[in-house]
Formats: sequence, C-alpha cells, structure tokens
Amino acid sequence: MAALGVRAGGLYVDGTLGLGGHGEAILEAAPGARLLGIDRDASALALAGERLARFGDRVALAQANFADMASVAVSMGFGAVDGVVLDLGVSSFQLDEACRGFSFRQDGPLDMRMDASQGATAAEWIASFGNDWKALATVIGQYGEEPQAGRVARAILARQAKAAFGSTLALAETVSEAVGGKHSARHPATRTFQAIRMAVNGELQAVEAGLAAAMAMLVPGGRLAVITFHSVEDRLVKRTLAAHVGKWVSLQQGGERWEGRLPWARWVSRTPTVPGEAEVAANPRSRTAKLRVVERGTDAAVTR
Repeated sequence: MAALGVRAGGLYVDGTLGLGGHGEAILEAAPGARLLGIDRDASALALAGERLARFGDRVALAQANFADMASVAVSMGFGAVDGVVLDLGVSSFQLDEACRGFSFRQDGPLDMRMDASQGATAAEWIASFGNDWKALATVIGQYGEEPQAGRVARAILARQAKAAFGSTLALAETVSEAVGGKHSARHPATRTFQAIRMAVNGELQAVEAGLAAAMAMLVPGGRLAVITFHSVEDRLVKRTLAAHVGKWVSLQQGGERWEGRLPWARWVSRTPTVPGEAEVAANPRSRTAKLRVVERGTDAAVTR
C-alpha cells in the first residue's frame, strides 16, 4: 500500500483480485476510493465479492482476463485511474483446491484453467502434442526453465501414448521419475507444472497485454504495482517497465534524447521489494515474490 501511494477518493484497479486481500487494503486505506476488481476465476470472484460487500458501491467486479482490463474499465465507468495492482501467477486459493488441478501434491483432475468455463484443460493440451516431444520440451524449457525439459517431455508423451493423463499425481509421478526423484526442497515437478499452467492460460501473453493496458490507463502520478513469483515473468515485467522508464542518450551533435516506450514512467524504487525472513516464515509461498512499482510521468517531460 505504501508503494502504491493510495489516496482518498482515487480510482484503482486490481487486475488479479483473487480473494480480495489487496482490494480490501486499498479501500480501507483510502476513504472514498473506488475499486474495480477483475479476475478470470469465477469462484475466487464470488468469494472476493462476499469479502468486499461491506464497501457497497465503492466496488465493481468483473470476470475477465486482466489483459482486457482497459476495455473492461471503460465499460464499468473507470477511465483514467490512480493505481493498478497485478499479483501474477496462480493463487493460494487455486493451489489448495485439488479439483482445480494446479497442485502436484494433491490428486485432482488435470485441468489448470484459471477460467474453468473456457479453453483446453491441461490434459487436453498435453494430448495435442501427439508424439512431438521437441515442441513440448520447448514449452517446458522456456516457461518452466526445466534443465531436463527434453527428458521430461519424452516421458510425458510416452506415458500419454499408453493412456491419457487423468490426474495431477499421475503427471507429477511421471515427471519425478524422469528427473530422478526428489533431490531438494523443491518438488521435481514444480517447473513442469508451472510451464504447463502458464501455457494453458496464456499467462505471459496476458502479462504483456496487461502491462500495456495498465500504463495507458494511469493518470500522471498514478502507480502500477506488480508482484511476480518466478524469473520468467519477472524478467518480462522488469524489461517492460524499464522500457517505459527509458534512458537519456547523449547525441554526437550535442544535447541528449530520451529513448524508451511511452507513456513515460519513473521507478518508485530501482530495486524490487522482497519479503523478509519473518514474512517468509509466516507465509512460505511468498519466498520468491518480487514487487516492482513505477509511477507514470508526463510524456512532455521526455519528448521535448
């Protein structure tokens, strides 16, 4: 909340509402502020609605992908806004619901869709590769940064050829066997599940579109706060925000020129905020979190 700089009467968007924790904090910290909460998950949205009901008409909710938040905001009476929050990746609520198929520690249907009403399930997505293990390995390597992506992909499709995957534990066991079992605190299927989930939900594409939408929606002085949980999405967020911050380049003929992507922004902090030891102890899932925040400036300041 400190980094977001919430102010009374402001307009805010939480593009990944989840169970409403950030939204609730914004509304409590800023009297008279209004919040647009967006989430792809209908179940999470319903629970968040119950949590935020006490704020009455200060809250508007929409089931949508945060990639589309600009058009959603306009349709719901939110034009230029004072702040946007994006808490990326899968939520604890989704991980803890075995029936959603996100967890490799609980058995459930191999689904992984954030919006369970549309798109292919993870099981259907895996089946679509047929015997093309190289294509599957590319996804697992790029999205999950799994060093043994080729071996994992071959094992998955070999198992798939015998019988379609029906559960999360079946997939987790196949991956664990392929990489040689559990050698550290991290479950051997962590990277592969991350990669498949990201591909099934088009997460990186949504992040790119969502960041662009958020920057365009902010008023000068408005802030965008983004929380990431793994290096793949964090690199994308850092690179995109850095492009909006831009840089001044000296010209051979004298003077200087700003190079970057409009709208212009400045870092609220050049280094990301990370959880301290006490927070990690209380909430182990926060251990890899990074918070990056930028403030939109006035484009005239860099386009003179």
